[in-house]
Amino acid sequence: MGLTLKEIQAPVAEELIQFETHFRGAMYTRVMLLDTIMRYIVRTKGKQVRPTFVLLSAAVCGGITPMTFRGAALVELLHTATLVHDDVVDDSEKRRGFFSINALWKNKIAVLVGDFLLSKGLLLSLEHDDFHLLKIVSNAVRLMSEGELLQLEKARKLNIDEPVYFEIIRMKTASLIAACCACGAATATDSQETIENMRLFGELTGIAFQIKDDLFDYGTADVGKPLGIDIKEKKMTLPLIHALNQAGWSERRKVIQIIRSHNTDKKKVRWVIDFVIANEGISYSEKTMQKYVNEALGLLQSLPESPEREALKNLVLFTINRAK
Repeated sequence: MGLTLKEIQAPVAEELIQFETHFRGAMYTRVMLLDTIMRYIVRTKGKQVRPTFVLLSAAVCGGITPMTFRGAALVELLHTATLVHDDVVDDSEKRRGFFSINALWKNKIAVLVGDFLLSKGLLLSLEHDDFHLLKIVSNAVRLMSEGELLQLEKARKLNIDEPVYFEIIRMKTASLIAACCACGAATATDSQETIENMRLFGELTGIAFQIKDDLFDYGTADVGKPLGIDIKEKKMTLPLIHALNQAGWSERRKVIQIIRSHNTDKKKVRWVIDFVIANEGISYSEKTMQKYVNEALGLLQSLPESPEREALKNLVLFTINRAK
C-alpha cells in the first residue's frame, strides 16, 4: 500500500500551513456577502495537491521563498475561479461533496465570485511584480479553456482520435499541473532549462492523472463497479478510442450509435464497457499511463536527491494509485 497524501506532504507540512494564511489573505474583501462566500471556499477546498506541487517544485529547485507562497496562491485563485465558472456552465450542484457556489447563491453571484477570484489573482501578481508567474498561470487558464472548447467541438461528431485526445487532455488537465511545477521552479531559480523541465514533469504527470481518471469509468480494480459516466456524457476517452481502433466496421458503428443515441440505456452502456474491456482498451491505457509516469520520474532524476524530490516522486505515484 502506498503512502497517504498527508505522509507525502510531510516535507512541506509547515509551509502548507503558511500557505493557508497567504491564500486567505489574498481573498480578503470588505463586502460581507463576498467574505461569507470566500470563507466557504476556504473551508470546502480540497486536499491542497496543487499548492503541494508548487511548494515541492520550489524546494527541489533551490528553496521555498516568499514568492513561492504567492505563486501557490495565484494558482489556487485562478483555478478556483475556473471551477466556480465550470459549475455554472455544467449546472453542477456539488463540488468535492459540498454544495457548489451556484447551488447555494445562484448563477449570477457565482459568475461574479469567479470574476472576483480572477481579479484577485491578477492583482496579487501585479502588486509584487511577479509577471513571470502571471504569464505561466494565465497561459494555463487559456489552455484549459481551449481544451474544453476543443472537446465540445469534437464531441458533437464523436471523431476524436488518439492525437486529438492527447491534445485535449494536455490542454484541459495537464496544463494546470504543469503550471504548478513551473511556477514553483520559477520562484526558486532563474534557469529556464530547469523551469521548463519542471513544467514538462508536471505536464507528463497531468496526462497520467487524466488517463487514470478515464480508467475509473470502466470499473478498474480500485473502484470495482463500472460507472459509464463518460459514455453517458459522450466523452471519447483513451480506453474507448483504443477499443474502437481494434474493432471491425460493424462493431464500431454499433458503439458510436449507442454513445450518440442510447447513452442513458444501462444495458447498452454496459455492453460498451464490456466491448472496451474485450478489445484491450483498459490494458492499453494502463500501459500508456505508466509510460507517462516513467517519463515524469525520469525528469526528476536530474535534480539533487532530497526528501522533497522523493515526495514529488511519491506524489506522482499517488495520482495514479488513488481510488478516485
